[in-house]
Amino acid sequence: MTIPAGLYRTTQAHPFDPESIPSNALVYVGDARNGGGQFVVRPGRNVHNRWYWGEPLTPLTDPVWERTLKRLPPEGFYTLPGDLQVGESGVWRQNAIVQLGFNPQGEGILFVGERHEGLEVNALFFAERGVMIPDELLFRLVWAPILPVSPPQNA
Repeated sequence: MTIPAGLYRTTQAHPFDPESIPSNALVYVGDARNGGGQFVVRPGRNVHNRWYWGEPLTPLTDPVWERTLKRLPPEGFYTLPGDLQVGESGVWRQNAIVQLGFNPQGEGILFVGERHEGLEVNALFFAERGVMIPDELLFRLVWAPILPVSPPQNA
């Protein structure tokens, strides 16, 4: 059995490597480039609220354990499907642009887009600290197709 590549939360420890891949952990399932099947890997480092994957790669060879993985939406930009109460007095409004990230346990974290007044650049900024959200909201977020753009090359 193969599953789609992407982000998952473990619900059980990996049967052959429970120390490296415990229960309730964020993992990425990928396809080996050399046709060697699928693998699972834990996060390595986080930059701008996005995970980059580490080592070691563990072969995904146990179909029973594979079925215990909970699929997660991809990291990236979304809009809120409704108002979100933040703390005791804050509200992020419906359709606000948010960045979705995850903690190492695979729990969703939202970072709201902010426009900083007085800057010359016309850009949104996302904080390094976000708000944890329940799975119920995680799966209702609406994808926002914000394209990555590389800075211009010097001539």
